[in-house]
Amino acid sequence: MLKSDATPVRKAPSARDGNPVARENKRTQVVAGFFRQREPAELVAEPVIDQTPLQDAEPATEPLRSSAAAHGAGEIELKLFVDADRMAHFKAAPVIAMNARNKGARKHLKSVYYDTPERTLRRHGLSLRVRQSGARFVQTVKTDAVDDPLRRGEWEMRVLSLAPDLGLAMPFIPEKLRGNLEAQPLESVFTADVHRHARPIELPSGTVEIAFDQGELTAGDRSLPVSEIELELKSGSASALYEIALRLAEHGDVKPSIRSKSARGFDLAADKPPSARRPRKLRLDPSVTLDEAFATILRSCFLHLLQSLPAAEDGRNPEGIHQLRVSLRRLRSALDLMGSVGALSNLDALRLEARWLAQELSAARDWDVFRLDTLPKIATACPSVAGFDALGLAAAGRQSDAYRKAHGALEDRRCAMFLLGLGNWIEARGWRNDVATEDLGQLAEPAADFAARILSAQYAKVLKRGRRFKSLSAEQLHRLRLATKRLRYLSEFLLPLFADRKSTRKFSRRLSGLQEQLGAVNDMAVTASLLDGLDAEPDGTIAAAAIAGWQARASIGVQPVLQSTWRDFTVARVPWSRQAPQN
Repeated sequence: MLKSDATPVRKAPSARDGNPVARENKRTQVVAGFFRQREPAELVAEPVIDQTPLQDAEPATEPLRSSAAAHGAGEIELKLFVDADRMAHFKAAPVIAMNARNKGARKHLKSVYYDTPERTLRRHGLSLRVRQSGARFVQTVKTDAVDDPLRRGEWEMRVLSLAPDLGLAMPFIPEKLRGNLEAQPLESVFTADVHRHARPIELPSGTVEIAFDQGELTAGDRSLPVSEIELELKSGSASALYEIALRLAEHGDVKPSIRSKSARGFDLAADKPPSARRPRKLRLDPSVTLDEAFATILRSCFLHLLQSLPAAEDGRNPEGIHQLRVSLRRLRSALDLMGSVGALSNLDALRLEARWLAQELSAARDWDVFRLDTLPKIATACPSVAGFDALGLAAAGRQSDAYRKAHGALEDRRCAMFLLGLGNWIEARGWRNDVATEDLGQLAEPAADFAARILSAQYAKVLKRGRRFKSLSAEQLHRLRLATKRLRYLSEFLLPLFADRKSTRKFSRRLSGLQEQLGAVNDMAVTASLLDGLDAEPDGTIAAAAIAGWQARASIGVQPVLQSTWRDFTVARVPWSRQAPQN
């Protein structure tokens, strides 16, 4: 059944890698130690991210990067998808001509991606690739992004041919998977044939290798063109990636992405659309500062947004539009949360763009729910009623129109500029420059103190809007639903700051149940509005009346459940209370 809200799933913990940041100025202020490092044992399931430029080295079989062998390596990378016929134009952009150290290197890269027949590596967030560049063969193990949209693990080692050496890869694979890999033969899943022109770019905020890639992914008799610009941070602040991307966007259409060649290739081989992921559960240390908590929350929201884009753009998987809308709601809640510190000059612009994009997607999601959930469920329950097929055809036309609108927004330059501007603001921690001097000290305070104040205030607002619950009108229930939804997102962001108490889990379950019940009531109202504007044949009108009657009867039955859910929620002890019992 289609849902209006997502339930987060567990994400792996992360550890600091301690990378220093080169410098900071008025526009770009980043704390040393910002970047995250994940060790192999911390990997989690989901698709993988690919591709880094290779450095020239002498033929050998030892690890190519000794640092990777010693403590694990990582890449910090952003992709820009561009039209192939515009690639030369981007190569000549002033930001490159003025800041490139040299003319760069051109390489022909042939890569083979391997996995077991059951796709063990991919299912656990790993990829294994062997790449040929001239006479050199390099095997690479990569991990998926966990809590940072730009960063993933990467380990490289030299091999003798395009055939993989599983023994060399084993130290970088979680121990629990090694037995499965040893018992199953690896097979070639797809290949990548790419011509790359890479150049080093020097900016005050960091050094970036920019790679212009053109080529093709091939899996059996299927193929997919590659035309993209990869920006990989070599030193400094990750905001340098967005600075270059924003300046490239001035010279042509770009589409920011974190979707790798690996993820695209595996979906190509399986002949399926991109998957849409739910957001991972946040993990925040109780002692973390408010500044660091903001950065973690925003990165989580941005990661979810970028991960949802491919499925939404593809359009075949309705979960794509849904998860993208959820990610935008989470982002808007996070931005509203930051407004609690004080007036931040960039917040209004970011919230406006997030709201615009969400509104452009809204109709597509509403028609998805109607066509894929509401209509077939009621049609199955009412087999004697005619007209459901005619009603479905009329709804399909509206759904197609809504998807054209949604895809138009996603293709709009406004969307790309919003994503790049948001990413730059997060990486540069731009809120530090926005916040008033008298409010700046709050950012250094413990986030848990701030969280308790915010959660208490929103909880009180929910209770206030739910007074005399049995007599609330439809409009009042709608306002209560919005307040409950905001408390739900705030809880997802902030409850990790508190001890893992029994009351935390109980409160979260009851809050989630209340939101679900209020959402069901809202879905009925949305269905009524869709039917009002739907032109259908006479038989379709009969089916529409049947749906209206069905939901009117259901609304009566849902009231006792809704009232019981509300009572359960109001008596649950709030987990940010110091008196809440510990496990």
